[in-house]
Amino acid sequence: MEKIEKKMERKTASKDGIESESVVVRFSGDSGDGMQLTGMQFTETTALFGNDLSTFPDYPSEIRAPTGTISGVSGFQVHFGSKEIFTPGDEYDVLVVMNAAALKVDLPRLKKGGVIVANLSGFDKKNLGLAQYPAGVDPLEDESLANFTVHKVDVTKHTKECLADTGLGTKDIERSKNMFVLGLLFWMFDKEMDSTIKFINEKFAKKSEIRDANIKTLNAGWDYGENTEIFNTRYNVNTAKMPNGIYRNITGNHATAIGLIAGAEKSGLPLFLGSYPITPATDIFHELSKYKANGVKTLQAEDEIAGICAAIGASYTGNLAVTTTSGPGMALKTEALGLAAILEIPLVIVNVQRGGPSTGLPTKTEQADLLMAMHGRHGEAPLPVISATSPSDCFNMAYEACRIAIEHMTPVILLTDGYIANGSEPWRFPTEDQLKKITVSFLDKPNGEDGVLLPYKRNENLVRPWIKPGTKGLEHRIGGLEKQNETGNVSYDPLNHEKMVQLRAAKIEKIADTIPLAIVDSGKGKAKLLILGWGSTYGAIKTAVRESIAEGYDVAHIQLRYINPFPKNLSELLKGYEQILIPEMNSGQLLQLIRAKYLVPAIGFSKVQGLPYTTTELKAKIVELLK
Repeated sequence: MEKIEKKMERKTASKDGIESESVVVRFSGDSGDGMQLTGMQFTETTALFGNDLSTFPDYPSEIRAPTGTISGVSGFQVHFGSKEIFTPGDEYDVLVVMNAAALKVDLPRLKKGGVIVANLSGFDKKNLGLAQYPAGVDPLEDESLANFTVHKVDVTKHTKECLADTGLGTKDIERSKNMFVLGLLFWMFDKEMDSTIKFINEKFAKKSEIRDANIKTLNAGWDYGENTEIFNTRYNVNTAKMPNGIYRNITGNHATAIGLIAGAEKSGLPLFLGSYPITPATDIFHELSKYKANGVKTLQAEDEIAGICAAIGASYTGNLAVTTTSGPGMALKTEALGLAAILEIPLVIVNVQRGGPSTGLPTKTEQADLLMAMHGRHGEAPLPVISATSPSDCFNMAYEACRIAIEHMTPVILLTDGYIANGSEPWRFPTEDQLKKITVSFLDKPNGEDGVLLPYKRNENLVRPWIKPGTKGLEHRIGGLEKQNETGNVSYDPLNHEKMVQLRAAKIEKIADTIPLAIVDSGKGKAKLLILGWGSTYGAIKTAVRESIAEGYDVAHIQLRYINPFPKNLSELLKGYEQILIPEMNSGQLLQLIRAKYLVPAIGFSKVQGLPYTTTELKAKIVELLK
């Protein structure tokens, strides 16, 4: 603790400070350079300081991608400020690069006049060659970076010097160099290091030599910034004015897990997760497995099919049942999903979308599973489909998925994606009274005349009763064969089948009576142009529309969280706009649904690059359409 107090005293030293409303920092290097950890620790400290923020982890799918190559670059981007932040930022103010490949990949998005902090050891002849620079070319030595402020720091050398007397091996010393970078960045942005020191103490509690080395290197990075003349500028970013409450920095996957736990607590049901690890959904699994003491049961099944089938069994016995996956796993679950649909039992399916098809781009983001969620089952089996708009909104929509599944006795598909699942932002804890009530009702006595059980007799919302197996007098047949209306007996009658198909579809449509109406997020109810989005495009659209309105453009924004069924007032809202633009990270899937249902000449704007939209891209499209 004495070291920490001394370190904080150094913060009073006088060097120039640049006041900034917001800053974008990009950490970039090899997969083994610890850029994700460095970025997350910088983010946690920034959140604790009180800045609003948005992050974008961007890494290759290989556990250890080819060292020094362009394909092996791992980046972490954080945009933080004293104003509302909705995106990780289009361009970087500060770019930290651990090698030549990282510079080559990320330089195009560094602002003119931006700052580069470059690890000199990553720009030797070997690294320059791996990054495919021509022989004899070194960007740190020629004039190609004249438009930027370049700080050349031999991070590797300083880390080795710092830890020379520790007795650690070369590999362990090399692994500590990200802490030198983190300490230097904490100095540049005037951030306290208490949170990271606490993290190091906890993470390496049983490895004192590694713990001490990381803390020592962290302090050395700070000291380098404080005592070397090449670093003569610091950034000052004030705290953001945010509503009062208790906040934590949260990723989308963690928010999803907590939303599911909240749904179980509010409904009074035990939570069961049957799943199989798959990128980028696995963190939900990991997080829920920590809550065994809270009655949460997690099962790592042998495959995707077993995961959903176990969840169906758990639902049948009265649990709040969940299965999590991504695109390839969703494809494997479809037959069992049809079973859950015909059984009409509650089930939450979380699909954290990624680039496809097949294995595709496991660590890159996409929104290409919407039509699969809508139609990806044999037979007529419509299901509710909802989506989250941001990391913190994953909590809200996971909770809402639980409510809809339980109250309407149906599987519910929740779509998030890799961008918001791995990204983070401040999240204000809701209080228990702010959460919607979840009504649970198990049938405990026969519901027909003369004591007859009718397991498929429906209420005013066309919802059948939930019956726990073993309830005395309520034995009934269950399975995937078509049900006779009300009795649930097996039926091959053509007219009955048509009736049951219609009833199941009508039940899903009636969910529209219980979901919020669509609202105009930014702009007016009538304008020349509407930007209609869904899912994780929210932040980029909101920022682009706000800036466009400020520049005099007549544009508005609606973001859809409920896609099947759509909000009841959406048709009326769409009539208020001369043009409708639908940006999505696919080839136009929501576009197809909107055109088909509402017969409006909406315009598609697709991006299928494994990357989220930038504000600049959307603003350019707005200008194009309005001019």
